Amino acid sequence: MSVLSNLTCPIVAAPMAGGPSTPALAAAVSAAGGLGFLAAGMIDTDRLVADVAEVRARTDHPFGVNVFLPPADAVDEAALGAYADRLRPEADRRGVTLGEPAGGDDGYPGKVAALLADPVPVVSFAFGLPDAATVAALRERGTEVWATVTRPDAALAAARLGVDAVVVQGTEAGGHRGGLPDDDDYALLPLLRLVAADCDRPLVAAGGVADGPGLAAVLAAGAAAAQLGTAFLRCPEAGTTPMHRAAVAGTTPTALTRAFTGKRARAVVNDFLRRHEPSAPAGYPQVLHLTRPLLAAARRDGDVTTANLWAGQAHPLSSELPAADLVARLTADARSALTAAADRAAHWA
Repeated sequence: MSVLSNLTCPIVAAPMAGGPSTPALAAAVSAAGGLGFLAAGMIDTDRLVADVAEVRARTDHPFGVNVFLPPADAVDEAALGAYADRLRPEADRRGVTLGEPAGGDDGYPGKVAALLADPVPVVSFAFGLPDAATVAALRERGTEVWATVTRPDAALAAARLGVDAVVVQGTEAGGHRGGLPDDDDYALLPLLRLVAADCDRPLVAAGGVADGPGLAAVLAAGAAAAQLGTAFLRCPEAGTTPMHRAAVAGTTPTALTRAFTGKRARAVVNDFLRRHEPSAPAGYPQVLHLTRPLLAAARRDGDVTTANLWAGQAHPLSSELPAADLVARLTADARSALTAAADRAAHWA
């Protein structure tokens, strides 16, 4: 049986690179009956191997690892240079030097090699689709392969590659858009229904699901489970910074922007986003490397006006609970919502 069909709670903890996803969070969600995930993005292979070992030490339940695919698009060097010129005075005021806007593959070959050498139950991919050979090699080792998509045609392409499940991510989701290209405009519910109409793989719904009724809605719409990220940011097991926790607990709206990393991502709106989104070029990881010292200084100083505060649109619905308690509450509330909907349906003429 698949990992999804064996879950006792239809909840996947979204992989959140940059600190929030920790081995403790992944293990807690898996042990509670959901599926925890490690984020392999923005760390080196040695750190990934150590994180996998820590999850295994904490739980014997299945878990997953999410890998960023290497970028494929060319970058407009002139636009990148102009953006650096725009940010430089701000970096100077903070006493930091902007980073070198270099490309890179996020250590993709080494991470895939490590996951082939020491297989984990699930490997998911974001920022594009893996090649068929990688999918086949992982599956031969007993690893389920999931692909993240943000448009219907990508879901069909993923199914043709032989993936085991498709993560369907709507624009409501916090953090980076998981598909390629990243200029999609599909909200979760229509995307989920469009994909379900033609794709024969189990679907995991991601984007704006933060409470039990939301979970119930995507299950009713055809998902086998929901992938929640923002909902877990305030859990004690998450590596979320204090100012990020406070922003998620607040009610400030979110917006999609390239200002922080060069790839569209949803964050709580702040001054940096407002100032620089109109000028930010497409270019990941170049813009990420460029802004990294500036954003690190903002986090160090607790400056919410500048730091990237990833969050989904439903972030005000988040709760400060241990991960296991959150999984239990979400599942119970979803069950209640589905029961209430069935009761209402029973009265239809």
